[in-house]
Amino acid sequence: MPQLTDEAVTEDAGGGPAAPDPGTWMTPEEYGASRASLWTGAVVLVTDADGRVLVQSVDYRPDRLLPGGAVDAGEAPAAAAAREMYEELGIEGRYPRGLAVDWIPADTPGMPPGMRFPGEILHVFDGGTWTRERIASVRLPAQEITGIHFAEPAELPALMDAGDARRALAALRARINGGGTALLEDGRPTTPTALDRLCVLRSPRDPLHGTWHTAAPPAHLPLREAAGWLFAPDGRVLLLISHATGRAHLPSPAAGPAAGAIPLGYRYAGQGAHPRTAARLTALPAGRDPAYARLLATPEQVRELSDWGPAGHEELAAVHAARGRLSLPAPPRTPPTELPPEGCRW
Repeated sequence: MPQLTDEAVTEDAGGGPAAPDPGTWMTPEEYGASRASLWTGAVVLVTDADGRVLVQSVDYRPDRLLPGGAVDAGEAPAAAAAREMYEELGIEGRYPRGLAVDWIPADTPGMPPGMRFPGEILHVFDGGTWTRERIASVRLPAQEITGIHFAEPAELPALMDAGDARRALAALRARINGGGTALLEDGRPTTPTALDRLCVLRSPRDPLHGTWHTAAPPAHLPLREAAGWLFAPDGRVLLLISHATGRAHLPSPAAGPAAGAIPLGYRYAGQGAHPRTAARLTALPAGRDPAYARLLATPEQVRELSDWGPAGHEELAAVHAARGRLSLPAPPRTPPTELPPEGCRW
């Protein structure tokens, strides 16, 4: 930062004024004029219990928006987020956790010239997961906000402005990662995580909304897509991400050498049983299918990247019970780790 002075001149050896310092000295007025002027905004990312994102329709543009708006002069961004949520949706709350901070350039397409858009710093706050009761308590104002709905993450690029959709998806990935606030430039992370690099949630999640049963599948039901909750020693599980679609999948129970296999139960969906087992991975062989990246993630992250409906909570409880029986730790939420193609051994 340049050094400031109230007088941009110095005195010569005789006490008289000398020529202005040709270096970095600036008056406060000069320094203030040299700084960039940017708008500041705050929006809130809210999901429902199925992992869909709240977007709202407004009466002044055709695309959808996350709730939020401009930060007023002298107002803190978190305070602006709370104010906007109350003004737009009638919901009182505090949103202290930041998911992303985005720098939006002045030359962003679509900005009317008369607006003189100088660029913007936009804060994305975590609004959490809303219950049906909280959603039902939304009260829209008489004007501006004409409706809300919850959208599958993959739908956001079709519903929103391109930059808004990039930002919302990056913030959602940051929430799932649990690694702290993401820094974005025009909606793109400056330090992409594995979820960003693999563009997870860019395609609709595979729905599996059947009921959960903690028993062996009945003999009369056809078996479909057996999957394993395969634990690494740190309590995280193996997760597959399709390079082509960004979709998340649990692996086959035979994805690697394992010990202590435990039957968890099955998901009844599509007139068939989808059996689930849990086991402790002892190694991971070299990747045989280049179509998938292999990650280690917490069980909660696996569920958040999947579309399992209400039964997902029951399956997750069975997974944690199995983890305890396998004497494995409960892992903290950290960004999923991509495993090397050559495999690994524990």
